[in-house]
Amino acid sequence: MSMRFNKWASDWIEANILPGHNSDIETYEARAKRLIGEMYAEAAEAKFKKFEMKEEESRLAPLILTAVSDNRDFDYDVYKLKFLLAEELEDGD
Repeated sequence: MSMRFNKWASDWIEANILPGHNSDIETYEARAKRLIGEMYAEAAEAKFKKFEMKEEESRLAPLILTAVSDNRDFDYDVYKLKFLLAEELEDGD
């Protein structure tokens, strides 16, 4: 297992695949396949060897598909403000 490539790929996924940012035009599978291609192109530019990329392919493909299909768009600050407002309104102030 190439830990160096695995770490780089995890960082790439976090930087390039934001939760809830999938257009309705692309399916999750199509977007994942496109992003895997982009990731491998950038990995080649970063001087990773083909065997390193191939070795991690089976582990990274599900991670990318999961990241792409994550449609959670939860804003903690908004949740907290709504909670505080609800508490305030219940007090009758």
